[in-house]
Amino acid sequence: MTPMKLDSLVIQQRYDRIAPYFEILEAVIEGLILSRWRKKLWQKVDSKSHHILEIGVGTGKNFAYYPVNSRMTAIDFSPNMLQQAINKKHRNCVPVELNIMDVQSLCFADNSFDTVIASFVFCSVPLPLKGLKELYRVCKPGGQVLLLEHVISSKPFMAWLMNRINPLVVWIIGANINRNTVKNIKACAFEWVHVDECSSDMIKLIEARK
Repeated sequence: MTPMKLDSLVIQQRYDRIAPYFEILEAVIEGLILSRWRKKLWQKVDSKSHHILEIGVGTGKNFAYYPVNSRMTAIDFSPNMLQQAINKKHRNCVPVELNIMDVQSLCFADNSFDTVIASFVFCSVPLPLKGLKELYRVCKPGGQVLLLEHVISSKPFMAWLMNRINPLVVWIIGANINRNTVKNIKACAFEWVHVDECSSDMIKLIEARK
């Protein structure tokens, strides 16, 4: 695996630090908001997707939504977060291949996956455009990339506030709250990019086709 650069290592270390408490820290927002978004995200996976790659598996929050008849591969760049996913995999007998890997430098061949999927990942990728181009590379022609991401608000005051506090949030947990992921994915070579109509101002459900 290609060694990670310093900025990636710093963020990785922050996720390593909070990994044992991650699900507890997000339990309320997960139950009230995020779980229903995850369900909508996974409902968009093509029924004919034979091989699916999940980027940023974290503690395995998406395991419950994995399609039954698909081959699943999942990665994360934080060893401690991945260990939480491994533990959950064994407890729940989840059929998934788990790997430690950085989305900015995926160790997969071109055109490997029918669907590439990520939820709330690109807020933590130091070079998001580079990571999105890697998703494009490993996705098969005609395949889909599905993203569920929180992004900067379109409302001027809220956007200003998010930009102001972003350095503090990055310092604490390693996540950016002011990313424009829709713009970034449109800058890649995808044939088609669509933002689902159920998306809110700051949570976007995005589908792209290669």
